[in-house]
Amino acid sequence: MADFSGLTTLITGAAGGIGVEMAKAFAAAGARLVLVDVVDATELANKLGGSHRAYSLDLQNPRAIADLVPALGKESGIDVLINNAGLGVVAPAEKQSVEEWDRTQAINLRAPWLMAVAALPYLKRSGRGRIINIASQAAIVAIAEHAAYAASKAGLVGLTKVLALEWAQYGITVNAISPTVVETPMAMVGWSGEKGEKARKEIPVGRFAQPGEIASAAVYLASKEAGIITGENLIMDGGYTIR
Repeated sequence: MADFSGLTTLITGAAGGIGVEMAKAFAAAGARLVLVDVVDATELANKLGGSHRAYSLDLQNPRAIADLVPALGKESGIDVLINNAGLGVVAPAEKQSVEEWDRTQAINLRAPWLMAVAALPYLKRSGRGRIINIASQAAIVAIAEHAAYAASKAGLVGLTKVLALEWAQYGITVNAISPTVVETPMAMVGWSGEKGEKARKEIPVGRFAQPGEIASAAVYLASKEAGIITGENLIMDGGYTIR
């Protein structure tokens, strides 16, 4: 078990399925949590005990990010940043609205960049800063009706590599995790029934990912033991993309 005692982990999208499991995993490893979501995650913070805190933040608002993140950093430092929040709008490319496209890019791609830049002074101060971006298998393979989502996640993987290169000099590692469909309530809205069964059959292991599996990978990448790993995109897709 990695030890995050005395370290602060900031998680966006903390109130959702993957975010909740990440919060539990990092809390179990001793981290002090800063849970950020567009909805109130105070109940989760209180349930996990300790000195965990929750903040509401609209990731579409650059000014709000620029105001909140430095305030959090000054208060408790930031040792690990997990850009987990994401938006998936499904539509054929020719029917995707400009508004949906822009909102997807703002939350899935622009916000992780802004969060990372705002957290940089505190990640530097940590001496062992970690950034983990939750991307998707859609970043590397084509999935119908996912044009905006795929573009945002491919961009996030590219951003991950550039930040890893630029910030390695500060002792900061930057990695991405690209899962297949993760069995969360939100994901199952679009991947239930016949569509979900067909998708599972196309995955060599025959199932979707569990939120806890993604959380465990994030804990490892954020650990001291993973200090040599940076600029990587860990694909957690049950073998879907190996064919």
